[in-house]
Amino acid sequence: MIITKKAIPRRTFLRGAQAALALPLLDAMIPAATAWAKTPARPVPRLGFVFIPMGCDHSRWTPPGQAKLTELSPILSPLEPVKDQVTVMTNTRLQNAYPGTHDTSNAAFLSAAFAKHTESSDYFLGTTVDQIAARQIGRETQLASLELSMDLNPLAGVCNNGYACVYQNCLSWSSPTTPLPSEAHPRIVFERLFGEGGNAATRREALRSRASLLDSFGGDIARLKRRVGLPDRVRVDHYLDSIREIERQIQRAEAATMENTMPDLDRPVGVPAAFADHAKLMFDLQILAFQADLTRVITFQLTREQSNRTYPEIGVADPHHPTSHHGNDPEKVAKIAKINTFHVSLFAEFLQRMRATPDGDGSLLDHTVYLYGSGMGNPSLHDHENLPILVAGGAASGLKGGRHLKYDKGLPLANVHLTLLDRVGVHLDSFGDSNGKVEDLFDPVAL
Repeated sequence: MIITKKAIPRRTFLRGAQAALALPLLDAMIPAATAWAKTPARPVPRLGFVFIPMGCDHSRWTPPGQAKLTELSPILSPLEPVKDQVTVMTNTRLQNAYPGTHDTSNAAFLSAAFAKHTESSDYFLGTTVDQIAARQIGRETQLASLELSMDLNPLAGVCNNGYACVYQNCLSWSSPTTPLPSEAHPRIVFERLFGEGGNAATRREALRSRASLLDSFGGDIARLKRRVGLPDRVRVDHYLDSIREIERQIQRAEAATMENTMPDLDRPVGVPAAFADHAKLMFDLQILAFQADLTRVITFQLTREQSNRTYPEIGVADPHHPTSHHGNDPEKVAKIAKINTFHVSLFAEFLQRMRATPDGDGSLLDHTVYLYGSGMGNPSLHDHENLPILVAGGAASGLKGGRHLKYDKGLPLANVHLTLLDRVGVHLDSFGDSNGKVEDLFDPVAL
């Protein structure tokens, strides 16, 4: 890499053999002798979605009180360190997810659309909110969007109640007839982010032939650090340390594969055996992708509908799906609450890491909006009322945070999607079954 002037282009990549290393936003990327030099680096809009399946235990999810989020509920308690950047929304609904199935819960979450009932390949849904955003804010990035998951998701066959499996296993649809598969293997995601040139096999071999991706860039990194200020050097070191740690985790997981005598049939071979370790790695990859501006739109299916995953690490040895059909059995409801709390704790840790990652004049969390939630309310009823929904981050775009918004009548989740699109610069008159924007979610004068 050759740097010829103080201002480094935002789209700078260091390039090696079948690998490319994008840089985080640095002060040195602000052009000198312009108005930019006197103002903080202007961040790019980013939008993320995290899906959890099979609803929640409302009695332990819903915070007490309204307006100011002074006290968190038991399930949401892990969010305490970041609650000032979280808004909990009570009584949202997905009308178009009815007649009420696991398939339509997943399919409608980001589309707010009615899924055509079919067992064949003539499926029809709607373009999802993430893909509408990606068409505009993803134009300048290496990946217009990134679709992630934790489980192997078969796309063929029939999964439930005569619905094609694509409805249950694909959160993102780039058109009503084009579902986008997600990736659960950290190694493959890592290669998508940092591989450069050649086919997939060539990139994989090039990356695996070195102890670290960073081996290719030692000289370029040293020259870069000599040309930038101390804050930028610290920022680059933090970014590179994150890449190294992710590589180590992937390598350790792959090395442990042969020792695993009881494989998880839903989990790809070569990923961390512990659910929390796998989830943390997938969340860390999202931070890297946003930090390096490799993408600005991400969806993450934390677990899938009808998942039979067990959670012995939190004392829940029973499969998730059968337990979700609790019939108000107090023991089963308590187990669902434990699973809900565990999932929220993983998201809360992710938000804290986002907040600790510098970005422009604030943090990555300040400049990124995430929606977390489910397309199902009460899993025992398979309803789509009072969905567990929260919105996090986005302080720079006006998200007020630290609030509990409770609606008397069911608020279409599509209204939330329409509002989030508006805040990242994608302006539509309507989306799905929306009937307006959520004016009290954001400060109307903040941009």
